[in-house]
Amino acid sequence: MNKYDETLSELAAKPKTWLITGVAGFIGSNLLETLLAANQKVIGLDNFSTGHQHNFDQVNELVSAEQWNNFIFIEGDIRNPETCVKACSGVDYVLHQAALGSVPRSIEDPITTNENNISGFLNMLVAAKDARVQRFVYAASSSTYGDHPDLPKEEDKIGSPLSPYAVTKLVNELYAEVFEKTYGFKSIGLRYFNIFGQRQDPQGAYAAVIPKWVASLLKGEEVYINGDGETSRDFCYIKNVMQINILAATTDNEGASNQVYNVALNHRTSLNELFHFIQDKLRARVPELKEMEPVYRNFRAGDVRHSQANISKAEELLGYQPTHVIDAGLEEAMDWYVQDLT
Repeated sequence: MNKYDETLSELAAKPKTWLITGVAGFIGSNLLETLLAANQKVIGLDNFSTGHQHNFDQVNELVSAEQWNNFIFIEGDIRNPETCVKACSGVDYVLHQAALGSVPRSIEDPITTNENNISGFLNMLVAAKDARVQRFVYAASSSTYGDHPDLPKEEDKIGSPLSPYAVTKLVNELYAEVFEKTYGFKSIGLRYFNIFGQRQDPQGAYAAVIPKWVASLLKGEEVYINGDGETSRDFCYIKNVMQINILAATTDNEGASNQVYNVALNHRTSLNELFHFIQDKLRARVPELKEMEPVYRNFRAGDVRHSQANISKAEELLGYQPTHVIDAGLEEAMDWYVQDLT
């Protein structure tokens, strides 16, 4: 039994109370499903700016009625300090996922991104500190590496941010560090690298590449690649993210707190490779799928050329052992994509 399985068994025996912000979103709803399935009590906070009721409906179908009754939902906004205080009351662990993602959106509207990702983050930090939660785990971002050229990325080597979104995520880390030094408040930041999986929204201008491409291929629509397709990313399946969030929240390794960790595979996949992976897996399920080639267009402002993460720090200090490489993750998620997007 690995560290994660041991942790889930221990939690099932002695349930805790968790707060998930952004609970109606992609990552938040997967955390909700995982924790409810482990018989935990979960308080969820969301304002539905990017989350969806149908994510709750799917989780409800996947857990027992008794487990679902362990979920308390608060519809509210992290930009409201009183809402954050209410949500943190009586909580053991906070998993802070609420944010406005997307580099392009932050370039178009930096003020709203700042209000959510910095002011909202600070509200949550203060509320969690005052509620004396045991640990605050927050969604950081690989965008923090900015223009630093080294590959794979290591947590202590970052460059200059390339977008307002990246600035907000760097400020989150700085605030978390200051709260530890000033108040002794324990937090852990998780720098996500291109997370994908079930319940990831394919709609809208800022949709993540994998569900957006799957939806386009299923509809026979053109798939656009920004640049020449040789841009590469370290794609990480959602179940790996569930693992590291729970390990980070519950770790008894004191040296693991007040750190940031890469959440990835330490593997690069180009956009050209990704397109063919997705098309092949879809054709295995939908034989009549039209054979298509991607349409190439200009590089996108604020994007980095290559991204790959060293995950040895998370492996050593948290016991992180990713279970799904990109092929296994796509294989597992593809049935959900086909069912949900057709």
